[in-house]
Amino acid sequence: MLHAPIDPVTLAVPFFILAIILEIALARLGWVKTHYEPRDTLTSLAMGLGRGIPGVLLGGMIFAVTVVVYNHRIFTVPFGAVWGWVAIFFLEDLTYYGFHRFSHERRFWWAAHVNHHSSQHYNLSTALRQTWTGGIAGTWCLWLPLAWLGFSPAQIAIQQGISLVYQFWIHTEAVGRMPTWFEAVMNTPSHHRVHHARNPRYLDSNYAGILIIWDKLFGTFQPELDEEPCRYGIVKNLGDFNILRVAFHEWIGMFADISQAKSLREVLGYVIGPPGWSPDGSRDTSASLKARWRALQAPAE
Repeated sequence: MLHAPIDPVTLAVPFFILAIILEIALARLGWVKTHYEPRDTLTSLAMGLGRGIPGVLLGGMIFAVTVVVYNHRIFTVPFGAVWGWVAIFFLEDLTYYGFHRFSHERRFWWAAHVNHHSSQHYNLSTALRQTWTGGIAGTWCLWLPLAWLGFSPAQIAIQQGISLVYQFWIHTEAVGRMPTWFEAVMNTPSHHRVHHARNPRYLDSNYAGILIIWDKLFGTFQPELDEEPCRYGIVKNLGDFNILRVAFHEWIGMFADISQAKSLREVLGYVIGPPGWSPDGSRDTSASLKARWRALQAPAE
């Protein structure tokens, strides 16, 4: 099967809207801890709506490439086989972990992903602040091996949709910690709050989509600590709600740096180095911020 018979994200849109309205209402009543700022929320909603435009423009090309790879598959996974859905659940989630980690550790992909982290608030509307340039950045290529293994484009698309729908509910401060067994295996609001935090201790951690086990396996897990509340946003917050700046500011900054580069090494550093990389090391990267934080903690240990 090539075309997905259902789109989990489209089916979930009414739920997304109702959940955001409910969270706002409960916050107004003082029943839950969460913060909404009207301009910030509108920016997130606009980013979510705008995401559909590049999807229409590039979706056909991405689908065509996926079909070509699938036509050269080494196995065939039956669409109706339960074992196939179990397998793609884990394989797609591992793929998402890799994509998400690359999107934080390499500037070219960070330029496409950073807008999702640009809100200084953390609520359900933040989940809708999606990239406009992920297709251009080519992050979709990471899912092509699944087609080569024999999973149909329809099966891959459905599982991607399930992952996105799952990740909606973890963008909230209204939910504290889940039961211990659930926190041990699944990505939760507590784990994902850490991922969105700009505290040095929390930077570049908890890349999980559905299962937090990948972060624990690959050494990127960081629990949320009561003694250090999460501060949200990016290291250098934008300070305005201009939707074009939200969508493209890191691309503009990257190309400005490239135009000033004095060698191929510097070009490569600005493109595939970590966000914040500079030839002389004068800019902050996640690694330098975390190292500075650790140095400050040392006397107290």
